Amino acid sequence: MHQFEVQPIIEGFELFGQQINFTNSALWMLIVLGLIYVFMIGGMKRELVPGRWQIMVEGVVGFVDNIIATSIGPAGKKYTPWVFTLFMFILFANLLGMMPLGIIPGIHPFTVTSQFTITGLLAAISFSIVLIVGFYKHKLKFFSLFIPHGTPLPMIPLIFMVELLSFLVRPFSLALRLFVAMIAGHILIKVFANFVIQSIDAGGASLFVALLSIIFIAFVSALELLVCAIQAYVFALLTSLYINDAENLH
Repeated sequence: MHQFEVQPIIEGFELFGQQINFTNSALWMLIVLGLIYVFMIGGMKRELVPGRWQIMVEGVVGFVDNIIATSIGPAGKKYTPWVFTLFMFILFANLLGMMPLGIIPGIHPFTVTSQFTITGLLAAISFSIVLIVGFYKHKLKFFSLFIPHGTPLPMIPLIFMVELLSFLVRPFSLALRLFVAMIAGHILIKVFANFVIQSIDAGGASLFVALLSIIFIAFVSALELLVCAIQAYVFALLTSLYINDAENLH
């Protein structure tokens, strides 16, 4: 599990009894943000005849804008910056975590989305937006979200508690889904890689097991690349759907 350990790179300072260091997690988050900046700047030249880079950037922006328009409607335009930021950050962080070699010598790749503190913070911000928008726009009527239309009067207390519990679980499920998907895939690849090393050391018929393990590693790696994109999409989509509840009170 050493690939998921947060390790200090530069010793920092002590604040309220806690040691504040610059860690490998912070480094890779900065690398992710830097790559996103380069990606966006490179595609914002506004050329009369768009190049491939500009078309790619416009395609990603249009993709996220379509998610918001479908999930929230015209009122969702103002939430585009946050949902787009979520999608891009998670996508780039997931893909960078799949790199076999580090960008900086001696600094191994680190998947920041395999840390529950990161995914939990992203989910908490999204959930906070839902609560703020819901109560600001609808006041106490926001609680009607937990009582489906046509619910029999005797069933209202029970249905209200069930719907409220389901609503409060949303940020945890949102964070856990991304965290578990990324950590499980990396562990699976490392398990097969361990089979390869042990089989080669054993020699003989075990070399066949090593060959099968290499094939599995290639298959799981390809699957992981797909999961990287899917998890970014799911996180952005669910965030849009949750905001839709606060905006439109469906």
